[in-house]
Amino acid sequence: MIDSPASPTDTEVAAAAALAGAEVVRARYGRRHSRIDKGAGDFATDVDVAAEEAILDVIRATRPGDAVHGEEGGRRGAVDAVREWLVDPLCGTLNYATGSHLVAVNVALRNGPAAVADPFSGEVFLTDGETAWVQYDADGYGQGRADVRGRRVADGHASGPVARRRPVGEERLAPTTDTRLVDVNLDPPFPGAPAFRAVDLLAHPGFVERFRPRVVSTTLALAWVAAGRRAAYVTDGGDLSGSVHFAAGLALCRAAGCVVTGVDGGPVGPEGRGLVVAADAQTHGLLMSLIRGGGRSA
Repeated sequence: MIDSPASPTDTEVAAAAALAGAEVVRARYGRRHSRIDKGAGDFATDVDVAAEEAILDVIRATRPGDAVHGEEGGRRGAVDAVREWLVDPLCGTLNYATGSHLVAVNVALRNGPAAVADPFSGEVFLTDGETAWVQYDADGYGQGRADVRGRRVADGHASGPVARRRPVGEERLAPTTDTRLVDVNLDPPFPGAPAFRAVDLLAHPGFVERFRPRVVSTTLALAWVAAGRRAAYVTDGGDLSGSVHFAAGLALCRAAGCVVTGVDGGPVGPEGRGLVVAADAQTHGLLMSLIRGGGRSA
């Protein structure tokens, strides 16, 4: 819930929901988790489910007429609902299950505001659809409540440090290629093969001459491109525009001014495939030339 006499904005709802999910993820880190098999080696945990419920509690309380499409629970709400929230309660489940902190909680209103929360750094990446910024707590976990653009976020479903912290800083997201780091998604399936294979891109002489590869299979990487911590992000796939995994990160990157296309160079959408998200046009063009060249060293 959001503790304010006025109706919260969609950006505030996204932030509060992402924080609620992030608190569940952080609080249960390091415990033994039950797994829910999804087939083909994919799985969810009880934490994915609990975090999604925490997020849904916030959205239901503030936007009861909206539909929600969650990774774990599918679509819920009125069939004729005009608005739909896309929720990935734990992006990076395998990382989390193996003890890694490289995870994110994603909440996005389709074609609208979005939030990506890092449960362990305390950072919340936000966009209202026009601008993008990050809020963070430099002092670590505090007591008090989280400010979301001047409003106080009440505990709601979840309680604890993440849902109750007071951010002490806010910065506009500014993409830059200074790091030269490019995140490449190597998770199967590989629908573009053999024409495009991400692993071939990593071995291309033109790639290693100009960039340094990183592999982070989570949409946290998209937030890092928007924030200038990564030069680019590349993944194969189908239409990712409405994916619960990518919607929030894509909204951040677009609002921050990143160059966003599919791996074929076309628009991201029903006719597109995968993602190439770069901090600037020059980097995007270079990556596209490598991809169109087959991404191969020979």
